[in-house]
Amino acid sequence: MARRFEIDDTIRRQYRRYNAVGTQLTVRLLPPAENSDPVGHFLASVNELFEHALQDVSDSDMVGITIQNQVNQNNKHIGISFRRKDQLSGEAIWSVFEKVSQINARFNALDNLVVTAHSVKMPVGFGRVALKIRGRPLSVMAHLNSSIVEVKAKKNGLPHALIIAVARVENDENYKDYRQGRKIHPVVEALLQETGIDLTRGGRITELNRSQERIRDYKIVVYQGLGCDDIMYEGEVDSSKHLNLLYDDVESHYHVITNLTGALDKKHYVMHAIKVVIQI
Repeated sequence: MARRFEIDDTIRRQYRRYNAVGTQLTVRLLPPAENSDPVGHFLASVNELFEHALQDVSDSDMVGITIQNQVNQNNKHIGISFRRKDQLSGEAIWSVFEKVSQINARFNALDNLVVTAHSVKMPVGFGRVALKIRGRPLSVMAHLNSSIVEVKAKKNGLPHALIIAVARVENDENYKDYRQGRKIHPVVEALLQETGIDLTRGGRITELNRSQERIRDYKIVVYQGLGCDDIMYEGEVDSSKHLNLLYDDVESHYHVITNLTGALDKKHYVMHAIKVVIQI
């Protein structure tokens, strides 16, 4: 089947540091056939154009698109905000074109159009399947996410997590051994005796408060989910050294967060990359 558009020029730039790519196409949409639905033809043409521009982009990657009439460059750009590639829809595209056509005195889709698509590749897991937060238990996420240390101890998860977190912050030479379950048991027993905490219920707010009272050089922060606002506990200690933990309420177990940006929301990473690559 013949294309519904003609390509005059293509510029492609790669930003390896940010796993991002910018593609600029100068194209002209072909007119609809006689007696055909012009709106349907237009949407099909734009969808086909986007498929071409994003053919090397995964469905899980973030994509932002701007369209400008080459003849009337002073007119407002058509902009489709960053979203997952699989969230681009004909309805969203048509809605944006409708709004712009009301503002611009002339925006002829049959003129030469400059289409700029920026894509940011997102981290993936399970081979090439996107690492999704929703629908997966925290125990699975703790195992998959490289920014979370999965505490494998079957009991006394809280002291295990605290010791591993402290070792991480202090760059302790035993950190790797601790996270793999070696050399850590005597240290856990010593911490239990020092704090006198009761972990028969898994270690909740009372136990966290008692642990924080004994560990004054570090601020304990516990997340109960992978959202930036999912803070379950924050110790009342003025310290720049944070022990960031993840609490799995289903398993009543703690894990260690080693990198908040990597473990929680990818939004800041994506937005920083967007600012860098937004000009092609």
